Amino acid sequence: PFQVPRSSSFQQKTMYDNYRNPHPPGMQMPPPNPQPGPYDNPLYGASSGLIKTGLGVYGEKFLGSSSEFMQSNISRYFSNPQYYFHVNDQYVRNKLKVILFPFLHRGHWTRISEPVGGRLSYKPPMYDINAPDLYIPFMAFGTFIILAGFTLGFMGKFTPEAINLQFTRGLIGWGLQIVFLKGLLYSMGGGEVPLLDLVAYSGYLFAGLSLAIVARLLWAYSYYVMMPWMSLCMGIFLVRTMKRVIFTEMRGSERHSTRQHYFLLFMAIVQFPLFFWLGSIGA
Repeated sequence: PFQVPRSSSFQQKTMYDNYRNPHPPGMQMPPPNPQPGPYDNPLYGASSGLIKTGLGVYGEKFLGSSSEFMQSNISRYFSNPQYYFHVNDQYVRNKLKVILFPFLHRGHWTRISEPVGGRLSYKPPMYDINAPDLYIPFMAFGTFIILAGFTLGFMGKFTPEAINLQFTRGLIGWGLQIVFLKGLLYSMGGGEVPLLDLVAYSGYLFAGLSLAIVARLLWAYSYYVMMPWMSLCMGIFLVRTMKRVIFTEMRGSERHSTRQHYFLLFMAIVQFPLFFWLGSIGA
């Protein structure tokens, strides 16, 4: 039979419809993104719970051990900063007497301990005259800077650069004293002393240094008497304090007693050049 050819417009319409809908009306299309069922997940149910529980326990154990390690090392080297500022007026007066006139101190030089939380802990400075504090060192350091400014003013040499130089010199001297005490204890095999203890012991030198500068402001020639005297007092204070630290925290101190005495004597002698270097204001 004779077939009438279809028009080109009809063919184009059919091709356009097939492009928009490539699947015939009767064909079933697969879902575009099939979602896995709950049983297809290997971590579903009991396995997932065990893994999560295991990871949680491991994480808590890891974080707990890390936190305990950091806390033990911080308390080992830095102790509690608030402890060093637990002072009152009576403690400050008595402590200054011990620092400036150590040979007049008739009491003991050992620190007082008390049981806290099942272990022994030292009493704060308010209740123990031999405990180190940071209030006196910081106040004495500030007083030293102020007195240095007055001295520079009387000498006609006061400038911001000059007072900044004294501030920097004071910090360097304080740091040298800390390093020296730490090296002294390390060379004698001493126990681990908290860093803030050494900062406090080293900073007490500014109390005697400030007193010597006051005497210099009142009478210039008294400087040559007060400076050696304060150096000697600081040396005696450090010797007695370090002896307490060594014999209470060192192991095997009996074997090196002679060497310890030489080191302590050397520590006392070092105070003289350190005091004169810090006291040479305007030089």
